[in-house]
Amino acid sequence: MKSPTTPTKHTNNGQKFILTCFFFILFLCALASINEVRFDNLLNLSKCAFFPTQDPSNSSITKSSSVDEIRVLVGILTLPDQYQKRHFLRMIYGTQSSEGAKVDLKFVFCNLTKEDQKVLVALEIMRYDDIIILNCTENMNKGKTYTYFSSLPDIFNSTEGPYPPYHYVLKADDDTYFRVDNLVKSLRPLPRDDLYYGYVIPCPSMDPFVHYMSGMGYLVSWDIVEWIRQSDIPKTHMEGPEDKVFGDWIRNGHRGKNRFNAKWSMYNYPEPPTRCTHELWPDTIAVHLLKNQEKWIKTLQYFNVTKDLKPSKLYHIS
Repeated sequence: MKSPTTPTKHTNNGQKFILTCFFFILFLCALASINEVRFDNLLNLSKCAFFPTQDPSNSSITKSSSVDEIRVLVGILTLPDQYQKRHFLRMIYGTQSSEGAKVDLKFVFCNLTKEDQKVLVALEIMRYDDIIILNCTENMNKGKTYTYFSSLPDIFNSTEGPYPPYHYVLKADDDTYFRVDNLVKSLRPLPRDDLYYGYVIPCPSMDPFVHYMSGMGYLVSWDIVEWIRQSDIPKTHMEGPEDKVFGDWIRNGHRGKNRFNAKWSMYNYPEPPTRCTHELWPDTIAVHLLKNQEKWIKTLQYFNVTKDLKPSKLYHIS
């Protein structure tokens, strides 16, 4: 006689088999998903390794992923119509580099006023992405410098990027040639807060705490940029020689406790000789008053800027 419990045993065994198959299928799906993720990651890694993307913009002189990198914004104050000068300066700065630093070059001017500017400047931005248009009327000594510095926190502060976005901000004239690597090397040992750096005026002076830094190019740390944005001191004193006015802000606001006089690595072009000029020399950071192409060419020749030109069948330059 058959045991009445036999059907129950068969039923239990069948349920166990179904559950086992179910969990086995789940395991296979999970394994396939893991392998797919690994494959996708491997594919993405191969793309990064063998097909690096290149930024069509030339606004960043040097890019680095190091957490210890120095980040510098170079703002060259110029005019909207200076198309040829901007193209020339892009060549000058685009062929420079500095290890372990991120140096971004931007051309800075006020609102556009002509139809041709709106077309040509827009094309420049599309091609190079290295222009900042300030909300101001073009001027030399009536607030453009204030608008430049005070606008930067709103433009560059972001919750997604590093803070500060730049350790240092440089304001430069478009007739000044900065040697980027020497500039960065001079900044490495300096503080990254409350810093005021440049060529101290008057020309014979070597004391950066007495007067102010020349308009050829001066640099401040990001905390001073944010102070300019927030303080009432600059807002009540904008007119006058922009470099002197800037120095007044620093003095009246008790800022720039860390000051660095870059003289004589910064100087005016040797000719005509004045108390501010200096002969070209290898340790140069910046040369000012390059008012014509002849002076630019002599300066670039002295520093042998084309030494890394690679030989090619496409050209011959003797």
